[in-house]
Amino acid sequence: MSIEIKVPPLPESVSEATVVTWHKQSGDAVSRDENLVDIETDKVVLEVPAPADGVLGEIKAGEGDTVTADQVIGTLDEQATASGGGDKPAAASGGEQKQQAEAEPAKAQGDRSQAAEDAELSPAVRRLVDEHQLDPRAIEATGPGGRITKEDVLRHMESGSSDSGPTAEPSQPPTPPARDQSREAREAQPEPALGGAPAAGDRTERRVPMTRLRQRIAERLVEAQQTAAMLTTFNEVNMKPVMDLRARYKEQFEKTHGIKLGFMSFFVKAACEALKRYPAVNASIDGTDIIYHGYQDIGIAVSTDRGLVVPVLRNAENQGFAEIESNIIDFGKRARDGKLSMDELTGGTFSITNGGIFGSLLSTPILNPPQSGILGMHKTQERPVVENGEIVIRPMMYLALSYDHRIIDGKEAVSFLVALKEIIEDPARLLLEV
Repeated sequence: MSIEIKVPPLPESVSEATVVTWHKQSGDAVSRDENLVDIETDKVVLEVPAPADGVLGEIKAGEGDTVTADQVIGTLDEQATASGGGDKPAAASGGEQKQQAEAEPAKAQGDRSQAAEDAELSPAVRRLVDEHQLDPRAIEATGPGGRITKEDVLRHMESGSSDSGPTAEPSQPPTPPARDQSREAREAQPEPALGGAPAAGDRTERRVPMTRLRQRIAERLVEAQQTAAMLTTFNEVNMKPVMDLRARYKEQFEKTHGIKLGFMSFFVKAACEALKRYPAVNASIDGTDIIYHGYQDIGIAVSTDRGLVVPVLRNAENQGFAEIESNIIDFGKRARDGKLSMDELTGGTFSITNGGIFGSLLSTPILNPPQSGILGMHKTQERPVVENGEIVIRPMMYLALSYDHRIIDGKEAVSFLVALKEIIEDPARLLLEV
């Protein structure tokens, strides 16, 4: 019995998606609920599980193809077996069987670098390899037929083995396999040099399609600048009180809650308190109306290989430090794995972004519509400051608040940032709510 494999229902306002990676090929045996294919929308990556045990039949939408909700992208044969189902021949002649038997061990023991450089790299894998200038031959392949999967690349990057070239030149470079001409024309980009670096004087260019997430990010950033009267105000905060408090209690905090105490939870709690005092910063515009939100849903910007995503801490004002830290770590992990849901990425009344983890000293964050405010954190750096008439060295951080001047006046924006600064410089205010 043949079962249709369809694109799952797409989130509201999303009309189409892109097939990223098929984890199985025609003729492969699959188990019920096993992930068959990843489909990328402009915010999340959706997994399409096998509806039953069987053999994957025809693949009707290849990697890189655009698809819509409920579109049939493949078939599954429940009755077939891997040796006789799908696109594989049901039987082979005696001579063919002998040749296959002799070829299988050689294929299993073949050099992984040969498979890695094969044109069978999926668009998602090739994009990751190219963006991070990785050497495919250094990546351990675990996919069917010795092919590299997206998980193999991410595992290679997490292990720290992100060198762009091999550690030693092979005595004889492997002969590249014959490339599929249609695929080569579609990719239309040169293969990287064997050593990973272009020859001197080369003027190389390569064209790669923007991911749906990157397209959506571009649209949102342009929308924010075109529709909002965006302005940024700055201040600086002395991080020593928070750093001293964290150093004093971090071991006990970790023993009690099973998670490390970071700085982001302090800023989330401080932002919630400041938003209560200045509700316009927590508001949004809907046509000619202003919506004042009686809750604080804080978006936390997370950088991934696919682009920036902003999962939301719901009712952050009711969350404790441990819960906030745990949720942020969970968001970061699932964001990198593409496992965040649409509900976790929508809504939000205010956002926080931390460019300091990448070394940024100062920047002007862009609003995340329809929100009217976003806080930018930056690198903590020791600087000379004046305290009680004396010059002292303190760990200082620049803060930036970008806001929509249509509903937030300068006085409110500056006062909000000053309130947040005062709370961070005297964390006891969080307990006393003063």
